[in-house]
Amino acid sequence: MLIQVLNGVVYGGLLYLLAVGLVLIFGLREIVNFAHGALFMLGSYIGFSIAAIFDFWLGLAGAIVAMTLVGLCLDAGVLRPLRKHDHMVTVLVTFGILLVLETFATAVWGKAFRSMQPPELLSGTVELFGEPFPVYRLFVIAVSLCVAGGLTVWLRHSRIGLYVRASSVDPTTTGILGVDTDRLSLLVVGLGTGLAGMSGVIAAPLMALSPTMGNFILIESFIVVVVGGLGSFSGAFIAALLIGQIHNMGAVYLPWASTLLPFLLMVCVLIWRPTGIAGGKG
Repeated sequence: MLIQVLNGVVYGGLLYLLAVGLVLIFGLREIVNFAHGALFMLGSYIGFSIAAIFDFWLGLAGAIVAMTLVGLCLDAGVLRPLRKHDHMVTVLVTFGILLVLETFATAVWGKAFRSMQPPELLSGTVELFGEPFPVYRLFVIAVSLCVAGGLTVWLRHSRIGLYVRASSVDPTTTGILGVDTDRLSLLVVGLGTGLAGMSGVIAAPLMALSPTMGNFILIESFIVVVVGGLGSFSGAFIAALLIGQIHNMGAVYLPWASTLLPFLLMVCVLIWRPTGIAGGKG
């Protein structure tokens, strides 16, 4: 039972690493980025390709750098020009980017499933509660906790973090007070896509790589964002851990309903608290 709880924490940690990028981008741009799952997928493939030549750690670093650059281009070339348009236009454009990236991945890496091995340092098992548990899964939990803690410290105790929080609440007033909101947005979108790339590489040893690998986990990431509260980092963390447990326990004890349970949770939370668990941005 306790091992199943740990497995739920692992899945929740992966969900958080992907969902927090959505939270960052929505908090500042108020954009629902449907391309985020494709960015997760692209990061996985970039990390896989670099790791095949060098090692896992260079693959992880290379994917973060590459996807951060993709995020900078995405903000400057797509999100910024569309900020004065209706939100539906941006949704359609980001969905189009998703299709383009999936087609690109198919052309470069093919449709066949690929697998990525964890680094040798993290390839063993340890005994927990009398049962073997993969070291790599403990690594996933540790990374998600470090990212959550690092973002919290950055947002609450740094000047740039203060600007990000202020701009997410009232970008107009923040701009009037002298903050360059365009540069701030560039930073946030770059960080958000970099985290998507990182989550893709970290997830790669736990799931098969394919051009459509980001679609399912993106849906659950959107549920995390909605359940936690749009733009809320603390809410996203709580929701990710909760949905991770629901997903894992459902797969073990209610396999016939496991795909429905996260949606039922979302419906219940929206009925009880329409603004999400955390009640808003923060």
